[in-house]
Amino acid sequence: MAIPERLKAVPAVALAFGIGAGLLGLEHGFFELIQGNVAPAGPGISAIGPPCQPATAWHACEPAFTVIPNFLVTGLLAMAAAIAVLTWAAGFLGRGHAAPIFLGLTGALFLVGGGFVTLIFCLIAVIAAAQIDSPLTWWRTHLPRASVRILSTLWPWILVAYLTWDVASWVIGSFANDLMLRVTPAVTAMTPFLLVLILVVSFAHDIRPGIGDDPD
Repeated sequence: MAIPERLKAVPAVALAFGIGAGLLGLEHGFFELIQGNVAPAGPGISAIGPPCQPATAWHACEPAFTVIPNFLVTGLLAMAAAIAVLTWAAGFLGRGHAAPIFLGLTGALFLVGGGFVTLIFCLIAVIAAAQIDSPLTWWRTHLPRASVRILSTLWPWILVAYLTWDVASWVIGSFANDLMLRVTPAVTAMTPFLLVLILVVSFAHDIRPGIGDDPD
């Protein structure tokens, strides 16, 4: 099925990463919850507890941070904050002052064990949400027309490919942990570039003439 050309990319990026962050936060909270009513060794924790070993698990047992010295409470609060993130991402990101509120929810989720990857997803969602309904003047001024045409052709496939890999990596890692241990460092090194590229591609798409305009 062809992707409607008038579909704006920036709100789609905000929605995709906002919902992704909420789901990751729920997953972190669940694994923290089942570790039980015990205190972690410090604020730096592994969301997935024993027998998972950070040195041998491709996902490093999902490192996280918490200000709550109890896994059970951390997990409950992480899941509550994740539900708030999901709700805001699904229903309110396009509204006025949505980005600052989402940033606050992001900080809360991170502080109660939401995880570092979740934080990155949230920040991408915040950046995109802040540009919803923006004229994107800076990008119109600084991106050459040729670059806009080339970059916009990557939408939405670069976002779909990245999110697909995120899901597929867990499937692959469940039966090929050693393979993922070898692949993950390279993917991790590339991730900042890919996330920035996804944002730039979304901006390029939305400043193309006719994108987001009302139909004639």
